[in-house]
Amino acid sequence: MVVNRLAGLLSKIDKIDKDLLNLLADRLDLVKKVSKLDRLCNLSINMPEEEIIISNLRKKAITIGISPDLIEDILRRIIQESYSNKEHFKKICPNMRSIVIIGGNGKMGSVFKRMLVLSGYNVKILEKNDWNQASDLLFDAGMVIISVPIHASYAIISKLTSLPKDCILVDIISVKIGPLRAMLSVHNGPVLGLHPMFSADNSNLVKRLIIWCDGRQSEDYQWFLEQIKSWGIRIYRIDAKVHDYNMSFIQALRYFTTFMHGFHLNKEKVDLHQLLTLSSPIYKLELSLVNRFFTQNPQLYLDIILSSENNIKLVKRYHKIFGETISLLEKGDKKNFIKKFNRIKRWFSNNTKNFFKKNNLLY
Repeated sequence: MVVNRLAGLLSKIDKIDKDLLNLLADRLDLVKKVSKLDRLCNLSINMPEEEIIISNLRKKAITIGISPDLIEDILRRIIQESYSNKEHFKKICPNMRSIVIIGGNGKMGSVFKRMLVLSGYNVKILEKNDWNQASDLLFDAGMVIISVPIHASYAIISKLTSLPKDCILVDIISVKIGPLRAMLSVHNGPVLGLHPMFSADNSNLVKRLIIWCDGRQSEDYQWFLEQIKSWGIRIYRIDAKVHDYNMSFIQALRYFTTFMHGFHLNKEKVDLHQLLTLSSPIYKLELSLVNRFFTQNPQLYLDIILSSENNIKLVKRYHKIFGETISLLEKGDKKNFIKKFNRIKRWFSNNTKNFFKKNNLLY
């Protein structure tokens, strides 16, 4: 009797799971149809904001006894999948002439090429061996996007002296002061600096961040920022100097410390497999980030670290306080160590209360 009841319940669960799969497939199909109609008819469909949808359904979940966090996790994953499956995006600027991406076959250049093509733009690629064709590609360009390594960027920018006056000149380089200054000096038209804060290896762009810095004539490239937002990407405006200051910590110093972490593990000849077996989730994550770091092109990281004298000064200051802290440990000065610890704890707590609440999930 009990066995039969259990079998019946399991059968119902199996049916519900299959129904859920079919509902998800239907939803994804509807998203594709909406996207296609939107693009073909150039409609302006006012879809509800994702955060409003999620907030409303969290409230609904509570009323029927389901965890709102579970519902939010599922919805965010569905929304991400919907963006990933979109075959077309609305073309925000229908009259845009050709868009030339210098370095468009590189990793990040390819991301922009793919998204712009999916949005209906005519995209052309200019690589280092194509400069004999540059005048033909650039003479009527509506936008030129520079996607090259930092060490090659200034030489490339210096060649762009004859662009159409209304051409929008854009860079997607990791530093902003130098490239923006260089672009403004060679081109009198609209200039925009972008910095994608995500890996080009990640095909899912939903909720990823692109930082932008105004160069000149922002009204002429606002449509492009709206186009980027239509891909599900968040954008954030910042001054170029403030950008580079913050990137000294976010990128240059972090890359240096990650390199040193890997270097130290290598010098100590640790057993990585055993280390992973014994590690907590957060340290496994850290090791995976170190591992990923060393799968990338070292020139990229070195360019960023060496892009500013301020980065080297920052690394030196880090080295100095590292040494001072080692001295505390050598002296067994527990009192001062704990005093510093608590001061830093208060500083973090006062500035990032919500951040800690969200990231407890990592532990």
